[in-house]
Amino acid sequence: MITFKKILCPIDYSDCSAKALRYAAGMALRDSARLYLMHVIDKRIYDYGGPIYEVRPSPDEKTIAHLKEKLGESVPKEIVGSIDVETIVTVGIPAQEIVNVANGKGVDIIVMGTHGRTGIAHVVMGSVAENVARKAVCPVLTVRQDHR
Repeated sequence: MITFKKILCPIDYSDCSAKALRYAAGMALRDSARLYLMHVIDKRIYDYGGPIYEVRPSPDEKTIAHLKEKLGESVPKEIVGSIDVETIVTVGIPAQEIVNVANGKGVDIIVMGTHGRTGIAHVVMGSVAENVARKAVCPVLTVRQDHR
């Protein structure tokens, strides 16, 4: 049986990342794993035609602390205190930052939401989950947003 000791769950505060967090938290609870919650502040500035790769000013320490606190508050209340949770906030290109943290922390699995965009939206915005799945050395579980 496969058990996980370190689980990374990137959070972008969308419905699908909230759903992925429920999966990651359940897996962490089952295996007594450490859960890393991560938020990436995208350093790119988007224009109507896609990213134009200009660097925004870096957030200050107070902003980073606030974002880490907000990440911690996203853990389902029924498991708070039952698992070890670490919050991580970085600035960069999301897919690259997620893979870098996964490698640096030696995580066993990445659990992340995917919006399931297709067509022009996929071409313009890309897919963070797809890029992570291609570049990560560990398994990646993608959780799709409900489409009703």
